[in-house]
Amino acid sequence: MPVTLVTGTSTGIGYATALHFARHGHRVVATMRNLAKAGPLETAARDEKLPLVVRELDVTRQESIDRAVAETVAQQGPIDVLVNNAGVGGATPLELTPEDEHRAMFEANYWGPIRMIRAVLPSMRERRTGCIVNVTSIAGRVATPNQIAYSASKHALGAASEALAHEVAAFGVRVAIIEPGVIQTAIFENSAGATRYDKNSPYRQIMRRNGKLFAAGFRNPGRAETVAEVIFDAVTTERPRLRYLVGSDAEGLAAGRARISDEEWVAMGGGLDDAEYNARFKRYFGIELI
Repeated sequence: MPVTLVTGTSTGIGYATALHFARHGHRVVATMRNLAKAGPLETAARDEKLPLVVRELDVTRQESIDRAVAETVAQQGPIDVLVNNAGVGGATPLELTPEDEHRAMFEANYWGPIRMIRAVLPSMRERRTGCIVNVTSIAGRVATPNQIAYSASKHALGAASEALAHEVAAFGVRVAIIEPGVIQTAIFENSAGATRYDKNSPYRQIMRRNGKLFAAGFRNPGRAETVAEVIFDAVTTERPRLRYLVGSDAEGLAAGRARISDEEWVAMGGGLDDAEYNARFKRYFGIELI
């Protein structure tokens, strides 16, 4: 049974991914920062008699990573699959984002996965087998106003993943990037910073339009279980790809952004009224903002 370690499994994508892998023949180590939230996952695994254990792991603390990885290797065996899912969100214009919140986003969303990769990669390289899956976001492909800290952290992880895939290919280690759109999860409840809206802010139009984009996504949100299925397919397929978009909104944003110039994208932040902005967004991305 392959050993799969998943981070951020208390809710959402990580929770669904841990159960999906365990149901499909993997010995799963489901990790989370706060074991007080482990009850639902442990109950589900126990009810289904799944090969799943829950372990404490905080991706922002190296000693926590070292301990969890060492315990996993000692008790379950070498790690064959790493799913870097733990992350935090937040939505605020750059000028209004405190530096500590910006740094906290990178600690969780970029440095956390990098620490995890460094912890498991030597064994994978030596054994010439393994798969590293990094869950980013469509915001990691399309730079998103009002979410600069989040978007930048996910862009950084995507860039590192692309380069890493090249670096480790000769050792039989694969890397996959998962890029979901709006998924019904608790990411904003678990945010490193605030999701702010201030009707008196000079950035209120940017904030409001970003909110409308999420509202459009939440009218038909992706399911965490769907992302889990894509992650499993990325790990097990005989025809692996580097990037996997998940959700119609993610596909629309990625395709639309590739079709328009940088200048057309920037111009959307200019003095357009709502009717023209919404019309362009629908024309470019196929997404209706209400």
